[in-house]
Amino acid sequence: MKTINHSFINFIEGTAMKKYFVTLFVVLFMSVSANAQNFNDALRLSDIGISGGARSLAMGNAYTALSNDFSASIFNPAGFGLIKKTELSTGFNYNSFDNNTAFFNSKTDLNNSVTKFSEAGITLPFPTTRGSFVVSIGYNQLKDFNKVLGFSGYNPNNNSYIQDLTSYNDDLAFKLALSYPTYDANNKYLNDVTVINGGLNQRGIIRQEGALNSWSFSGALEVDQNLFVGATVNIYSGTFKRTKDYYEEDLLNNYPSSVLLDPSEPGSADFKSFNMKDVIDWELSGSGLKLGALFKLNDNVNLGATIKLPTTYTVKESYSSYGTSLFGTGRTFTYNPNPENYEYEISSPAEFSLGGAYTLKNLTLSGNATLIDYSKMEFKGGFNNSAVMNKNSDIVNMMRSVVNLNAGAEYLLSNNKIALRAGFMLMPSAFKDDPSDYDKKYLTAGVGYNFSRSSSINFAYVYGWWKDIGDNYGVNVSRTFQDIKYQNFVTSLKFTL
Repeated sequence: MKTINHSFINFIEGTAMKKYFVTLFVVLFMSVSANAQNFNDALRLSDIGISGGARSLAMGNAYTALSNDFSASIFNPAGFGLIKKTELSTGFNYNSFDNNTAFFNSKTDLNNSVTKFSEAGITLPFPTTRGSFVVSIGYNQLKDFNKVLGFSGYNPNNNSYIQDLTSYNDDLAFKLALSYPTYDANNKYLNDVTVINGGLNQRGIIRQEGALNSWSFSGALEVDQNLFVGATVNIYSGTFKRTKDYYEEDLLNNYPSSVLLDPSEPGSADFKSFNMKDVIDWELSGSGLKLGALFKLNDNVNLGATIKLPTTYTVKESYSSYGTSLFGTGRTFTYNPNPENYEYEISSPAEFSLGGAYTLKNLTLSGNATLIDYSKMEFKGGFNNSAVMNKNSDIVNMMRSVVNLNAGAEYLLSNNKIALRAGFMLMPSAFKDDPSDYDKKYLTAGVGYNFSRSSSINFAYVYGWWKDIGDNYGVNVSRTFQDIKYQNFVTSLKFTL
């Protein structure tokens, strides 16, 4: 009997393998089972998103020692203790993701943009005989999964996705008359083979969308003079969707009408094209806790520290795929297997942040560093013990600890109505041995305007750039080299009652 395995499609298409782990790919292949989830899924939920209000973003999110507005729910809940009056906050976010991709001797530039409601919150100080007690409730968009990748080029080498699928005896290639089974002298199934031997044009588009959101419940106390502590409980929800449309085409007629891809199927002569569409759909839920402290050393200096405890997300995943092949004989073969559904958990690592802020007259300077050990990401539940161990072993072998750096400045003009802001963010790659080109770098700028003592509007602009790579299959045989540019515009409104 012929072996059937659809899972490797999901595994390869959801993976952006780093070029330093060719050997590890063999390990991954040997451990492939009906579950195709991998380290990239864990990283998607564990890396830090570009979030926050317009003021914090304009200052490069260097907010651990400031956090004196609703953004404290993201950066340092102890900062709520600095707020003396009831505040209402709301914000909107537009982001643009531009990917210029080199693939063999061609380049493809695609852009994807999205506009979303990004925050809404209320902060309520309560009267106290001494110190302060403040609570806050609100909504934040913590991450936007907006991405796009396009590629098209002729692969002159003797490899293809069809060959890759066939090497794993995948049913997709067989059902599309792109491969055929072989048997021994006793009619026992051996393996699948294909006549295809590279020389195909390869193209495709991968789009990602969705967001991770949270409802936050925060509180802060002044436990001693100028010493504030706080906590935020986050209830997470969200969606993620990745859609891929992939083609291989015989543009040079390397497989003419004299070549049958399946000897038992006359319609499989004169191969023209192979297409596969697949979709990964997630529903996300979870909860998490962040603790913070903030100390006003004097009127000019603030110090802050936070710990975000490991967060466990529940992922409900649906995977569906559709394949078709076209031949010059006029025959078209299609295959549309039933969707595969999974439910599992991913635990993100703890985050430790330290920050400081210095104010002199109208100028404020701030900075913070955040330590994240991505090798502590974990899969939990949903799979057998062996599968969980393999996935988590891959994470430990491939990931590293990083320190994210944030710096920002704010200058309040003499009329006290306009504030000018700028900042920088550095987020090193989570993969071991990645060069600095793969680190995410962001420049930020913004302006705030106070209409009155009770209302203000803030604008922020974020420009980011980094490089990435991805493999359509195998390792460095059908690779995309991506030059990414990211832009984000945020508008926030604040009302003080």
